[in-house]
Amino acid sequence: MFLGIDIGTGSSKAVLADADGRILDSAVVAHEVSYPRPGWAEFDAEGVGWAEVTRLCRELLGRHDAGKVDGVCISAMGPSLVVTDESLVPLRPAILYGIDARAAAEIVELTEEFGAEAIFADSGKVLSSQAVGPKIRWLRNREPEVFSRARRWHSLSSFMVARLTGEYVLDHHTASQCDPLYDLRRNRWHPDRYGAVAGHLPEPRLAWPAEVAGTVHAAAADATGLPAGVPVCTGTVDAWAEAFSAGVRRPGDLMLMYGSTMFFVQVLGQYRAEPRLWTTAGVEPGSLTLAAGMSTSGSLTTWMQRLFGDVPFETLVAEAAAVPPGSDGLLVLPYFAGERTPVFDPDARGLIAGLSLRHKRGHLFRATYEGIGFGIRQILEYLENAGEPILRVAAVGGGTKARLWTGIVSDITGREQIVPEQTIGASYGDALLAAIGTGAVPAGTEWARTAATVRPDPGTAPVYEKLYATYGQLYPSNREHMHVLAALQEPGPA
Repeated sequence: MFLGIDIGTGSSKAVLADADGRILDSAVVAHEVSYPRPGWAEFDAEGVGWAEVTRLCRELLGRHDAGKVDGVCISAMGPSLVVTDESLVPLRPAILYGIDARAAAEIVELTEEFGAEAIFADSGKVLSSQAVGPKIRWLRNREPEVFSRARRWHSLSSFMVARLTGEYVLDHHTASQCDPLYDLRRNRWHPDRYGAVAGHLPEPRLAWPAEVAGTVHAAAADATGLPAGVPVCTGTVDAWAEAFSAGVRRPGDLMLMYGSTMFFVQVLGQYRAEPRLWTTAGVEPGSLTLAAGMSTSGSLTTWMQRLFGDVPFETLVAEAAAVPPGSDGLLVLPYFAGERTPVFDPDARGLIAGLSLRHKRGHLFRATYEGIGFGIRQILEYLENAGEPILRVAAVGGGTKARLWTGIVSDITGREQIVPEQTIGASYGDALLAAIGTGAVPAGTEWARTAATVRPDPGTAPVYEKLYATYGQLYPSNREHMHVLAALQEPGPA
């Protein structure tokens, strides 16, 4: 058996699979991330993350023979920053990926220090809230007492690997999102920039996600119920593990992940870079991907549900399905938590445009789906304009269960989406990485099977074309007003 565990934004999931990809068992535990200030997003790596890893292991291994586990792999939301002392105790909550925009000043600082062109040439992307480097610099600038006590830095997934094995290792993909510390052209830490940003913190050893990082040590065996000595693979960021699970492995393949945020991963045939996108190392050795991310998707529909008094999702979806395409002239700009791709503006804010007294709850909910769909179309166009066509779109994540949503996205983008049979997510990809990394199956093994294909309805094109043109004007027309309002939402300097 192969154990895959993923720590996502809304829950942690674990799956046991055999070498043929059959799911033998799974478990899940829900959690929430913390938003202590506007623009901040944090997570308790020890009290929630590691506690859930041990809980999930014990739950599954309580129903199965632990002695049959031949490999483990863990992914997590990321890139995130966890700093620990010499005993591997986190010194503060983890600072999360691009939804945490606290390091805006440090992005400017590092860009001026190393040069925008030089960073882009080595990293394949412009420094943004997605990058870990500015968050390390933020910690050094704003919490110097914490930084001085830190002895290691980790991603969430590599922290779990360290807890299981004692090894200080980071996968190449996550490292490639730690700009400006990593040299993507040479797959190594940048010799000049690493120390300037990370200071006294030592470099983690680099490995590819399927490589075995170490084995479960005695203390971790006691905590989890896993046998000591079981190989643990290096793991990676959840979106890339999920893309791997969906068979997104060849040039032209693209994963569209419907989660708390919307994420895009396209496999490249050769190195390409575009300033509004992220070029990164892929999952497999030597591979490259082009990525993008929106700051809200499922988190926005959940917010909308709570706004309506926790009405069941099924009710909201049914009401939205009864509303015609275009939501009777209602348009949502989904920048409710700032936005990553394509505007990279933490001070962007959401808009609901066109409201009238005739609009009802179903209109708002459908317009939310449509607003996210317009954002997806915008990003897909940027991806293709970067130089390689998108040949196949695999839709994954919990949001794919809402077939109205995937249908709306296909209608707006004009693209087919393949929905895999297994939508359990990144943990399934982790199990496959564990099987490959331990040599139980060949490196080219794929477990993905198609369950459904979502095709666009050409009859919706006229209304969506008109709304898409208006959608493209909402942000530039309202940017300055958004920033004024965002400033009023700030509680004061950190």
